[in-house]
Amino acid sequence: MTQLENLNQYFTENRERHLDEMTAFLAIPSVSSLSEHKDDMYKAANHLSELLVAAGMENATIHDTAGHPVVTADWLHAEGAPTVLVYGHYDVQPVDPVELWDSMPFEPEIRDNIMYARGSSDDKGQVFMHVKVLEAMLASDEKLPVNVKVIFEGEEEIGSVHLDQFIADHKDYLKADVVLISDTSLYAPGKPAVVYSLRGLTGIQIDVRTAKGDLHSGMYGGGVHNSIHVLADILASFHDENGHIAVEGFYDNVLPISDDERAAYAELGFDAEQMKQEAGVKTLFGEQGFSYLEQTWARPTLEINGVFGGFSGEGVKTVLPAQAGAKITCRLVPNQDPHDIVALLRAHVEKHQPEGVDIAITEFDKGKPFIAPFDHPYVQAAGHAYETQYDQKTAFIRSGGSIPIVSTFDEILGAPVIMMGFALSTENFHAPNEHFHLENFDKGLRVVSDYLTEIASIEKI
Repeated sequence: MTQLENLNQYFTENRERHLDEMTAFLAIPSVSSLSEHKDDMYKAANHLSELLVAAGMENATIHDTAGHPVVTADWLHAEGAPTVLVYGHYDVQPVDPVELWDSMPFEPEIRDNIMYARGSSDDKGQVFMHVKVLEAMLASDEKLPVNVKVIFEGEEEIGSVHLDQFIADHKDYLKADVVLISDTSLYAPGKPAVVYSLRGLTGIQIDVRTAKGDLHSGMYGGGVHNSIHVLADILASFHDENGHIAVEGFYDNVLPISDDERAAYAELGFDAEQMKQEAGVKTLFGEQGFSYLEQTWARPTLEINGVFGGFSGEGVKTVLPAQAGAKITCRLVPNQDPHDIVALLRAHVEKHQPEGVDIAITEFDKGKPFIAPFDHPYVQAAGHAYETQYDQKTAFIRSGGSIPIVSTFDEILGAPVIMMGFALSTENFHAPNEHFHLENFDKGLRVVSDYLTEIASIEKI
């Protein structure tokens, strides 16, 4: 049998054991945002380190940070072959509201070949898949076709707070020819996709104050500023009637999509009616002049995420509210710098600030956008690997979401980042009843194995 045939047999014969081990991993409540789960974060890191050792990886290490630990390991005996750095995260989102789950979030259940548990698809299930690929290769052939390093963090769901510094401090150890990540989704059920670009993220909070306290609307109404009116005018000024962002300079550095990309998106057969049904909306709306996929993958956005101020209780309270505020976030595309965008937002707010009104602006965390050339050999090899298991041509797509650490890998390590996900966008990550279709887990094991085997024959770039 060929190596890939041996691996296929290994995965088949060990499937039940692997699912039992995945269940044990998912049962650890590794919620990074809640201090009550700090011990669980260490438990998950230790468990993951033990899985790597059992798989045959070497130098498994749990690194303390100022937050949650980072787990690394390596196998570096493929002389002359490329080095692959595998990244993932073992932390998960909170589970509230628990009453909306059909089964307990940290008591994993398999129903109809679907694993239900928090973290099953985002990202513990996909991290576990990579560990089992390494195990199978080392058990079947006693070696890997490429050199492999792994880095699994416990803070992705809270913004990878300490990972940038960790990567900078360990850049010599983490140096690799390619970074491999499975924290994205297939384009659609049965339709594989390699993600080659992510949007960045930045934002601000706007706080408006017009008086020392709420004022009687009969005594002062019509004679002084109302904080909500001021805020509403500012918020309305961010867009024009065609959905374009009206902040001066906002689009100056946007990298246009190519004709080839636009043609590739058109071939995907986007179903607007299905999208409306999935989102529960009556119509789609966005920046005019661009398709929905272009709007959500390759164009920047400015969204109002929350507005607060004034009286919202039962009945009426006739006051002029002294304070009001809003939270704004922007998804950014390649060539846009988060710091520059915040400066433009500040200038825009100041331009629309009425005389005599105090406005404070607070900045949120920033993440840079990322793009890799999708004609790169390592990217194209990912597409070929998918096609060994999925009877569909691989789509090369952008993602509207953000994984801030990806741009850090790109900048500090200078290696192409390949995003090969096996989840589905409908699998409720971050929501009740998160799940992972095990059909894609099974295929993912084989796809990643084929990918590592194929890139071993690519001349190092």
